[in-house]
Amino acid sequence: MTNAVEVRHLSKSIEGSPILNDICMNVRQGEVYGFLGANGAGKTSLMKTLYHIIFPDTGTVCLLGETINKGNNPVFSRIGSIIESPVFYSHLSAYENMELHCRYMGAGYENIMETLSLLGIAETGNKAVGKFSLGMKQRLALARAMLTKPDLLILDEPINGLDPQGIIEVREMLLRINHEYHTSILISSHILDELSKIADTIGIIDHGAMLAEVSMKELTANGIDLESYYLGLLGGGGKNVESYPHGN
Repeated sequence: MTNAVEVRHLSKSIEGSPILNDICMNVRQGEVYGFLGANGAGKTSLMKTLYHIIFPDTGTVCLLGETINKGNNPVFSRIGSIIESPVFYSHLSAYENMELHCRYMGAGYENIMETLSLLGIAETGNKAVGKFSLGMKQRLALARAMLTKPDLLILDEPINGLDPQGIIEVREMLLRINHEYHTSILISSHILDELSKIADTIGIIDHGAMLAEVSMKELTANGIDLESYYLGLLGGGGKNVESYPHGN
């Protein structure tokens, strides 16, 4: 089966300082892949290279079976994303921002209200997005990412700015999208507990290097919680990480 995301030996340096070091990653079709690392570990940088917002020095990226090259990449029309802080037209409403996204993607408007309702922001009416709270803007970013029912979602810290209830709602929504539409999801976070509740596979990055990819089922079967595994892998858990499963 073709991987939804396949990264091979990807490296990137900026002004002589490496930010990504020989990264390999496999996100299987139909799975939720949790990308875990501290702030500054390289999560956002890697996600930017997937879209060629940042061009890698070496290595290859394949999304949905298509190799990503400089220039036009039609496969991006099948992908929804949030990378870093989402940008909107602040003087327009949520609906109007979604309309503009539909025009950009060449899609109809029929899913706008359904998607805004799914994220709990359908009742904002003509309120300008510039007056939204951080949590509401994050919900709108998720709505925009999911508007065209993409085959792959790439989500960089999508629960930032959400209150506990909002985090639960987003988690349940992403799981539903994954189960009902078989959408592959790559989701980054530094919140271990949240990733452990949603992800099938966890990839752990530190200082620009991929330390491990491991199945959550494998961890559970071995009686290991994600926090202990993570701390052990970074050398701070008090246990010998060599005894832990490391996945592929």
